[in-house]
Amino acid sequence: MTFDFKDGLIYGADYNPEQWSPQVWRDDVRLMQEAGVNLVSLGIFSWAQLEPREGEYDFAWLDEVMDLLHEGGVRVNLATATASPPPWLSLRYPASRPVTADGVRLEVGARQLYCPSDQDFRARAARLVREIAARYGTHPALRLWHVGNEYGCHIDQCFCEQCAAAFQAWLRERYGTLEALNHAWGTAFWSQRYGAWAEVQPPRRAPTFTNPSQGLDWRRFSSDNLLSLYRMERDALREVTPDVPLTTNFLGFLKGLDYFRWAQEEDVASLDAYPDPAGDAPHLEAGIAFDLTRSLRGGQRWILMEQATGAVNWRARNAPKRPGMMRALSHQALAHGADGIMFFQWRASVAGAEKYHSGMVGHVPPERSRVWREARDFGQELRTLGFLKGARVRARVGVMFDWSSWWALEQASQPAETPLMPQVQAWYAALRGLGVNVDFVPPDGDLSRYDVMTLPQQYLLGRADSERLRAYVRDGGTLVMGPYSAVVDEHDHVMPGGYPGLLQDVLGAWVEEWVPLQDGGTNHVTWADSGERTVAGQWCEVLHADGAEVLATFGEDYFAGGAAVTRHAFGQGRAYYLGTQLPHGSLQTLLAGALDAAGVPTALLPAHLDVTVSDVDGARLLHVVNMHPAQHVHLHVPGGRDAARPAETLESLSLAPYGVQIVQCPATFEVSDLRVTEAQTAPRPV
Repeated sequence: MTFDFKDGLIYGADYNPEQWSPQVWRDDVRLMQEAGVNLVSLGIFSWAQLEPREGEYDFAWLDEVMDLLHEGGVRVNLATATASPPPWLSLRYPASRPVTADGVRLEVGARQLYCPSDQDFRARAARLVREIAARYGTHPALRLWHVGNEYGCHIDQCFCEQCAAAFQAWLRERYGTLEALNHAWGTAFWSQRYGAWAEVQPPRRAPTFTNPSQGLDWRRFSSDNLLSLYRMERDALREVTPDVPLTTNFLGFLKGLDYFRWAQEEDVASLDAYPDPAGDAPHLEAGIAFDLTRSLRGGQRWILMEQATGAVNWRARNAPKRPGMMRALSHQALAHGADGIMFFQWRASVAGAEKYHSGMVGHVPPERSRVWREARDFGQELRTLGFLKGARVRARVGVMFDWSSWWALEQASQPAETPLMPQVQAWYAALRGLGVNVDFVPPDGDLSRYDVMTLPQQYLLGRADSERLRAYVRDGGTLVMGPYSAVVDEHDHVMPGGYPGLLQDVLGAWVEEWVPLQDGGTNHVTWADSGERTVAGQWCEVLHADGAEVLATFGEDYFAGGAAVTRHAFGQGRAYYLGTQLPHGSLQTLLAGALDAAGVPTALLPAHLDVTVSDVDGARLLHVVNMHPAQHVHLHVPGGRDAARPAETLESLSLAPYGVQIVQCPATFEVSDLRVTEAQTAPRPV
């Protein structure tokens, strides 16, 4: 089933009317109409209000709210209300409370207090979902089901006995026999061989390093276990309301859940995004999550389900969004494929842990609030941008991303601590600074859609996925692979024949050993074409060219003069390998050369400029967002017209700080046609 919101682009927020009196509800609907709100997420944390005592339901207040919203022209994304069990459930059924790796059972007093394996919790959650579906499935305000909320945000693993039994069942289905399990986990090491399924336990706290293959499978199981809870709720909804689409809100690069698997189980992907307004590059922090969310369902447009209008409540220092930043980041989401812009929350709470989290309506009366004025004005602007619903963001460059590789890489007992996300973020920043659209692609995805496939750090790469990459390059694709990649297979076993695994002939190079730099240590690389010398950061490899062209060499230590970066022709394609972590400028130059050789147009952009090209109705849309808080930027777009008023020529642009422009371009437009005529370039993060 696909989701198509018939009332234009979505605009709205999480709405928690149970915190307010009925008189406030009426004022809320009036203000929603003023702001152009057409969809609210309702009932996310209302289980205790809907079922104050087990088996006793009170829907009267929700009936009234649903009717008020419908009368006011506001549609509803109705939640299953299961995200936060009421105290009576957690205390009556104590085994429903999750257990940590240290054996501590968590207590009542916060949200998401549930073990995904507990049958008492599941039974009561399923009953509530069916009650809600039966009561509101045909309500005229209902447009979308919101299943759970932010699964895995606080509890992505439970180590209780019920989860241990579920883990054993999951392993039996995966491996079939104990012999296969013992082989996959390498249990000949440290006398860990299992003789019965009951002996297999979760990787709880142990005297020293636990088995990394066990830890990897535990992470896979934990993601699947929560997914089975989601499926239970989803299936209950579809039994009662087969024609109502549904979603569950994701959290970008949340480590605990394999979103590529999850996204196939919903009708539209949705995202909660909270970039730090005080960060070095909030648009990159937001953009990488936006592009992932679009990629999860093959380019389908998606919903920004939550963002802050101003400050959040959970950082050590909660910076507000400066005037104009909320609009700019919202436009960026639209440019990257969103069909809806929503906030947490509609009205700021006066009590509880999130009372200092901003809302569309804050503690300050609306008529005195800058945040309200910005939110209201953006809602009115959004009504003029309906043409974006048909836009399609098409990427010729892929970034491989795999949750299993992430889980395997960041377990203990590695050559060095090598967190994945800083590498992915650095490569993403370099690519976006070249103006190219980027998709995130799982190893088993369709690689043929991309001219260039980048692997910032793909530590785990199984045999089948290695062969898929081999065929991709052989058939004409360009591969750019970062260090410490293709080291282990799907069981976290070192691949035969050394590093990088089965792709040494594709790369025309092989790695003898790794040299993590110690604190304060440095090395340098010298580029063969220019003689330029740049810093090599954190990680070096003793890399041997075996047919590959050496693009750069190391400058110091016992491997001085050895290859640092290589390029190799293989079949009809080419493969680059980086044996170190490069600073931003060098990485971007290398990627620009690889893209140019593959025929992918680029443009070197100022650090604060977000540029996205999409296709719609035979034309191209250029969406430009200036994320600098103080600097103007001037651009020239040949053949450009104002997308909102196509009769008006718009070839020369001047964007103020946090300024936005959508330009309709000829169908032949490429980002390389764009000219930045005046801008002061700020430094990018390394």
